Amino acid sequence: METSNTSLLSILTYFILLLVIQQVESVWINHDDYIKCLESQNSISISKVAYTPKNSSYSSILLSAEQNLRPASTSPLKPTLILTPFHESQIQAAIYCAKKDGIQIRVRCGGHDYEGLSYISKQPFVIVDLRNLSSISIDTESSTAWIQGGATLGELYHKIAEKSKTLAFAAGVCPTVGVGGHFSGGGYGMMSREFGLAVDHIIDAKIIDVNGRILDRQSMGEDLFWAIRGGGGGNFGVIIAWKVKLLPVPEIVTVFNLTKTLDQNATQLLYKWQYIADKIDPNLLIRPIVTNVNSSQTGKITVQAIFNSLFLGGVDELLSVMNRSFPELGLVKEDCTEVSWIESILFFAGFAGESVDVLLSRTPLGRAYFKGKSDFVKQPISENGLQGIWERMLEEVDGIVQLEFSPYGGRLSEISEYATPFPHRAGNIYMLHYAVAWNNVSESEEKLTWIRRLYSYMASYVSSSPREAYVNYRDLDLGVNNDGNHPSYKVASIWGTKYFKNNFERLVHVKTEVDPSDFFRNEQSIPPISS
Repeated sequence: METSNTSLLSILTYFILLLVIQQVESVWINHDDYIKCLESQNSISISKVAYTPKNSSYSSILLSAEQNLRPASTSPLKPTLILTPFHESQIQAAIYCAKKDGIQIRVRCGGHDYEGLSYISKQPFVIVDLRNLSSISIDTESSTAWIQGGATLGELYHKIAEKSKTLAFAAGVCPTVGVGGHFSGGGYGMMSREFGLAVDHIIDAKIIDVNGRILDRQSMGEDLFWAIRGGGGGNFGVIIAWKVKLLPVPEIVTVFNLTKTLDQNATQLLYKWQYIADKIDPNLLIRPIVTNVNSSQTGKITVQAIFNSLFLGGVDELLSVMNRSFPELGLVKEDCTEVSWIESILFFAGFAGESVDVLLSRTPLGRAYFKGKSDFVKQPISENGLQGIWERMLEEVDGIVQLEFSPYGGRLSEISEYATPFPHRAGNIYMLHYAVAWNNVSESEEKLTWIRRLYSYMASYVSSSPREAYVNYRDLDLGVNNDGNHPSYKVASIWGTKYFKNNFERLVHVKTEVDPSDFFRNEQSIPPISS
């Protein structure tokens, strides 16, 4: 009987290995055929920008922009090919050949997608990595900039600072984030209370659609132009360039990081902050960042709040505003530093005092296994509610836990929720971002369970019907589209209304008009109405 079972196991093992080999062979044949198709469609050399598993550089290119190790750790399928185009015609060829061969395209700019949807898939796919399309042209006379889709925020800020000391742009703080994904989802930053989001200052764009046409604002039409400014990346085409309006800033701004522990009344200060966060002078943005840390006194885990802040003006004016609106924080002149706008970018990125050239690096600031989630808060959370958060944070002793409280008010709340697909406007006090990071894949299930428990606890304190979420903090826990296959409207609306509220309907309409076959799709893409 034992011999019989062993023989049966050997036969099963043989067929399993045969099946694996056949699957691997099909992938190799697929990428060879795909490259031939690319070469037939494009006169510009493909060999210098195409990487298959046969290339020695394939793995390094694939991993070079991988910020979050978690998504790839659960995805056994690797891209058939990675394309790093230097010319838009190579992207047109990539779209044509992917349609012909029946494989998906994932577009990667900076690689910061929280769920890795720019570089993983459950279906055969190619990555179009825009890193080589990163030029930036600044026109100081008109206060505008054309930015190619593969540029990073750091490269944009660096180029602006080269040209002017009094022009800036309102977007995020992490310099390695790609503008393509950031702009596509909204783009919150430290000047958002004064100026709004990045998408609020996009005035033109160039997109390659499903038919390979290059369209600007005039030729794409206002519906599609509306949709790409906050409707999420990977839905409507490959955006190869953005034109933005640059913003005036004073030559001197003021920054501060003021840290308070629980023993220093962090709970009471954060409770008070909720009542002034969206009402204070819009030139001032105070963003508390709450983390778990080792106490220097007891050696045990405690919670601290860092009041991370930018004021568009000098320190004396800032202190006047703080003394009127938030004296409880106890801010004094010695806590503050006057800097230029570009120096404030370095400050918030963790590079205070370093050369501005550090912003040109595309190397990830750190790699870890990571999970993020988001909420919007419309009523202040009670002190007891905050204590409940701290209790749950103190349970997580091994991972790195961080909560960001990003304030609203000012220009953010003045713009209509229908002006762009990003609907989270008036009525919000702040956006809440939860994050946990860890170093070993074996810890993944434990950490995911922890953050989901915290998210469940927060349900009674945040928005409801729908429970809103920020698409740039993508969260597949909210729902997925049939493993990356063609999504159904019913399934997609579950997560779609959380990200876009009533704007989801208009996004579906635009998708139906511009990509009815649903070529551009992923696990959380906008569906055409036919599906």
